[in-house]
Amino acid sequence: MTQIEDAKNGIITEEMKIVAEKEGVSEEFIRNSVANGTIVIPSNVNRDLTPCGIGEGLRTKVNATIGTSTDIIDFDEEEKKAQIAIDNQADSLMELSIGGDLDEIRRRILKMSDIPVGSVPIYQAAIETIRKTGSAIDMDEEIMFKTIEKQAKDGIDFMAIHSSVNIETLARLKRQGREGGLVSRGGAFISAWIVENERENPLFENFDYILDIAKEHDVVLSLANAMRAGAIADSTDRAQVQELIILGELIDKCREAGVQSMIEGPGHIPINEIPANVTIQKKMCGGAPFYMLGPIVCDIAPGYDHIVSSIGAAASAKAGANFICYVTPAEHLALPEPEDVKAGVISTRIGTYVGDMAKGVHNGEKDLAMANARKKLDWESQYNLAICPADARAIRENRPPEDPDTCTMCGNYCAVKIVNEWLDQADPKGSLWNI
Repeated sequence: MTQIEDAKNGIITEEMKIVAEKEGVSEEFIRNSVANGTIVIPSNVNRDLTPCGIGEGLRTKVNATIGTSTDIIDFDEEEKKAQIAIDNQADSLMELSIGGDLDEIRRRILKMSDIPVGSVPIYQAAIETIRKTGSAIDMDEEIMFKTIEKQAKDGIDFMAIHSSVNIETLARLKRQGREGGLVSRGGAFISAWIVENERENPLFENFDYILDIAKEHDVVLSLANAMRAGAIADSTDRAQVQELIILGELIDKCREAGVQSMIEGPGHIPINEIPANVTIQKKMCGGAPFYMLGPIVCDIAPGYDHIVSSIGAAASAKAGANFICYVTPAEHLALPEPEDVKAGVISTRIGTYVGDMAKGVHNGEKDLAMANARKKLDWESQYNLAICPADARAIRENRPPEDPDTCTMCGNYCAVKIVNEWLDQADPKGSLWNI
């Protein structure tokens, strides 16, 4: 039985109990939401992990992508990056390797990770075909589905599946054109296959087969947004909306089959269009959890795209997005290094925290505690409340003040200390206060 089937039968699973406790909500709320498809719990039956819930009424989750490229193949480095993401409280990983032994790196990440791990199976199917024949257009249906099945058996918890790229979607894209082209790697593989073979996408035509595989292993299907814009100029265009219509139909099929599912959303999008995108996705896809990629809200900041996407993450979380894929400083430039991964996780966590506060998922209790700690000049509490305690501590201790109560920003003229000493300790019965 899958999580959604158990939920529909009134069963509260152990995973649901853990999610309810972590989120501070009732077990019945989690069960009912999983049954309705507005919350998913990625937890493959072949793995032991710490489950997390993604969806309506929960904290917005953060995903970190790792993986080799064709230029840089270092499995130890990818494990290091995965551990850094976990240590900095990413909620999930996506293993997106395209270089080296793809089975080995995936299995290594699954073995070392205690949080959900996702993948994009069409990458492996296409790359292994390219290695044999020289071109992804030679992929046959068997390798597409066998790759999905193999990764499900390995324990992948959620998969980006490119079933919404079909002849109808591509015809609309061709008619309208785009300033920034098509930037989805999986979408590009499938699009080229459709055009060159003059056939419909097998992942669309045979979606029921994918559902059978996902149901057997309780894999969450992350229905990929292959028509997402790769440039602000292309945001919320007809091709994206056309694909969204198909995604809504696929969500219905997932729920009917007892398979957990969520929808992927835009990558490059101006901040003013984010609320509309979230609203239309939720409306057309029955409130399915919404997985936003970034999003990147301007195109001019390579090297600082983690900051750009933190802004996008805050706006998206506020508007109702449920899951955000981080962006690192290396976006658009290079394969991320370990420090890029850390920066990406931290900046996205800040963005989602800000958005969750705005939509009432939390009431800023940590911010209040921080304010009180600052007033008391309680540095240990300030470190412990920080989103990255080690960094906060290191910055202050690397520039030690003369007065241990203060910092080197204000030194002896610390406003907080002055007020503590003179105003707060003043006698409230004194003549000064007779007003």
